[in-house]
Amino acid sequence: MIRTLIVDDSPLVRSILRDFLESEGSFEIVDEAENGQDGVNKTKECNPDLVTMDYEMPVMNGLDAIVEIRKFSSCGIVVISTHDTAKMAYEATVKGAHEFFAKDNFTSKMSDMQRSEIYNTLKHIANLKKKEHVQSEITEQISTVQRKINCIVIASSTGGPMALCQLFSVLPADFPVPILLVQHNTSGFDKGFVQWLDGYSQLDVKLAEEGIFPFEGNVYVGPTDKHLTVGAEGIAFNFDAPVCNQKPSADVLFKTAAEHYGDSLISVVLTGMGSDGAEGTRFVKNAGGITIAQDEATSMIFGMPQAAIETGCVDIILPLNEIAQKLLELTGGES
Repeated sequence: MIRTLIVDDSPLVRSILRDFLESEGSFEIVDEAENGQDGVNKTKECNPDLVTMDYEMPVMNGLDAIVEIRKFSSCGIVVISTHDTAKMAYEATVKGAHEFFAKDNFTSKMSDMQRSEIYNTLKHIANLKKKEHVQSEITEQISTVQRKINCIVIASSTGGPMALCQLFSVLPADFPVPILLVQHNTSGFDKGFVQWLDGYSQLDVKLAEEGIFPFEGNVYVGPTDKHLTVGAEGIAFNFDAPVCNQKPSADVLFKTAAEHYGDSLISVVLTGMGSDGAEGTRFVKNAGGITIAQDEATSMIFGMPQAAIETGCVDIILPLNEIAQKLLELTGGES
């Protein structure tokens, strides 16, 4: 059983979360807390595997509570909050939270697929072991022939906000190519995510808009609930069915980018659950592009990078802290 502590100042929300978790059968609610300080104290007492944390609470807010908990515990922490606190909830991922869900998700309108995805994510987070981030061997199969790079596409999911924060904080403002990003987000949080990530980057991080042509020094983030594509007419969206249970899907972005940019494209698959980005990596490789995946040691969840690597189409496997430098080398940017 996954020993779980629920921290929220609303008795109604605590009841909803308790019913949601207990109905699955794998979660045991060991206690509840009504504010951040109470949550810190009960985490010490109960030593839970998983803590669900509200953001706005009296006495101590969720962000401060996470900072305190991280001083003595490596338990899984997920923020469950409202849309208007999205930017600050993403800040919690830098402080030690693993994921962020909207309270709106936990309603009777939730589909079976959404319910299953949340359960699986929570189980993975609860079972995370403290990792020793070691240097990984760099696997390179790419051609030594110099080529101009015109675009980079990136895929990330669970653990992605923290990884992207680290990656983009290193890239300079004059980075010579545009970046298109699919980060699997809870519907409705894309604007908050963009505002938050932009604060950590010298690049201009913005929500992708239809008809815009990607320009160097910019990061274009795919909005939720639509697929991000790129082609001769610039950025576009489609509303097709989810791919790998995701919309936006990295596979869709990578495929269209490979068709448009060919061997002048780089793809990067970062931490996340599932296999989105694996088939996309195959498309990029077959089009002559360069493919990169984050290594296991530095991935919060290795699912997506592992699926990409298992296609046999990944050229370079790197720890997170070396990916920015590799992108600078491959694009001719400043090191």
